[in-house]
Amino acid sequence: MRVVSLVPSLTETVAVTAPGVLVGATDWCTHPADLDVVRVGGTKNPDVPAITALRPDLVLANEEENRAPDLDALRAAGLDVLVTEIRTLGQALRELERVLAACGAPRRPRWLDEAEAAWDALTPGGTYTAVVPIWRRPWMVLGRDTFAGDLLARLGVRNLYADHPERYPRLPLDELRAAAPDLVVLPDEPYRFTRDDGPEAFPGTAAALVDGRLLTWYGPSLAEAPRALARALRAARR
Repeated sequence: MRVVSLVPSLTETVAVTAPGVLVGATDWCTHPADLDVVRVGGTKNPDVPAITALRPDLVLANEEENRAPDLDALRAAGLDVLVTEIRTLGQALRELERVLAACGAPRRPRWLDEAEAAWDALTPGGTYTAVVPIWRRPWMVLGRDTFAGDLLARLGVRNLYADHPERYPRLPLDELRAAAPDLVVLPDEPYRFTRDDGPEAFPGTAAALVDGRLLTWYGPSLAEAPRALARALRAARR
């Protein structure tokens, strides 16, 4: 198999489980750190001629992270494109199995069993409300029907914008503050929120700085995500 991945989560999934299969990945595919493959542009602007030149048997994509015109161009070039849809943990586990089978993985990996067990064993330490910014200038937050939102709900976090008509609404900061959340959850990707960049916008509100990969990636990180995210949320509430 020769596989090109246009999704960082899937890149890590395949690289860890079926070493040697990947021949190309995006510039945003940062895990594993030592991944040595041809880089083919970004998730939103992949280099279609460069991908075609790699002669992949399969291109991995995601309906949210990649643009339909780029995927159509790859298909028009004669390439097989597998498009995942992942908006819940359950979907993620099923889609990861499908991706690995399509890439020729001989068996279900141990890390996938560990991830499923870790989330099944999770006992939330209480329920509290939150807003979850993913960008500022302008401010954008998690809305309805998102993978990260599903993970947070399993951790006892009630996203105040989970019923918003948009999946990633742009909202003024005054409105976010007026929602009066118990907690603001600040991941370090896609926007890199830090202790000095983010919490100050929500004075008087507890802030949980979390690893964005653990909150938004579906792959080997799912095995450690529930424990690490729960620790970060508990620490912010103390």
